[in-house]
Amino acid sequence: MTGIDFTVFKGSSSGKIVRATTHKEIGPDDVLVKVTHAGLCGTDAHYRTMDMALGHEGVGVVEQIGSNVTTFKVGERAGWGYQHDACLHCDLCYSGNEIHCPDRELYASHNLDQGAFATHGVWKANFLFHIPDSLDSAAAAPLMCAGGTVFNALLNRVKCTDRVGVVGIGGLGHLAIQYAAKMGCEVIVFSGSENKREEAKKLGATEFYSTKGAQSLSIGLPLQHLIVTTSAQPDWNLFLPLIEPLGTIYPMSVSFEDLKVPYMPFLANSIKFQAVVCPSRGIQNKTLRFAAVHNIKPVMQEFPLNEAGIEEALDRLDKGEVRYRAVLIAQ
Repeated sequence: MTGIDFTVFKGSSSGKIVRATTHKEIGPDDVLVKVTHAGLCGTDAHYRTMDMALGHEGVGVVEQIGSNVTTFKVGERAGWGYQHDACLHCDLCYSGNEIHCPDRELYASHNLDQGAFATHGVWKANFLFHIPDSLDSAAAAPLMCAGGTVFNALLNRVKCTDRVGVVGIGGLGHLAIQYAAKMGCEVIVFSGSENKREEAKKLGATEFYSTKGAQSLSIGLPLQHLIVTTSAQPDWNLFLPLIEPLGTIYPMSVSFEDLKVPYMPFLANSIKFQAVVCPSRGIQNKTLRFAAVHNIKPVMQEFPLNEAGIEEALDRLDKGEVRYRAVLIAQ
């Protein structure tokens, strides 16, 4: 197979987005994708000052396939997320948990010369995903990481009779509300802002509670699940009393502080803390299909996929001005 030169947009020590050129060979198991849409994730902001290609919520059109590829055809749409490869023969891979493969290749640790903020990408066919026909590419991009992560928390864990709490209405939270509601759950939303009440209800919330200044909360029946999507850890004293015994908390906040919780309420009620990361391939496929069937779409703001557009989107994300996912669109 031949190689290709294409444009990528990288971070830099100053935080300025830099246009660069990458060369990739297209191997027998690879697919060349022309990028049309890229979601902006909070993780991308963490690497803005690194000399690496940014972006991991990519969607585009297949332009070339390797000689061994049978799962994609030229002209089809494909998306990819945080994981790029795995060994596919260890116990974790065989059990459908390749996201934890010891030989996994992930964003920001491998393939630093290419990302979703680019004109093209060359990726392993095994870690590309078909985009359902009824799901437009702009809406699909944020589902490649944010949507997949919240769906990973819910699938095979919640029942349609459960009360599911969601803390925070942001990039992850507004998707968690939609997925849980379409699963048939009662969705109880907690926000520090009262002005998001109507929006939460439109997204599928059954109940809404403002936590601003609250010392305690009264919500009636307890929660079986609590998904925490705020940018920092919440006041666990406020939320542990809301959890039913044997209930589960899914902390998705990216926090570099220790996880500290009130010990006795946690112990006495056998509450579980369940870590959740980006999904393995089977759940990512189901993330997209479920969204297509149930018309789940991110609330998006669009920016051009170029230096200025990426910098504006990152700056607005840093200021908390993105509602609720930024999507970069190739011009």
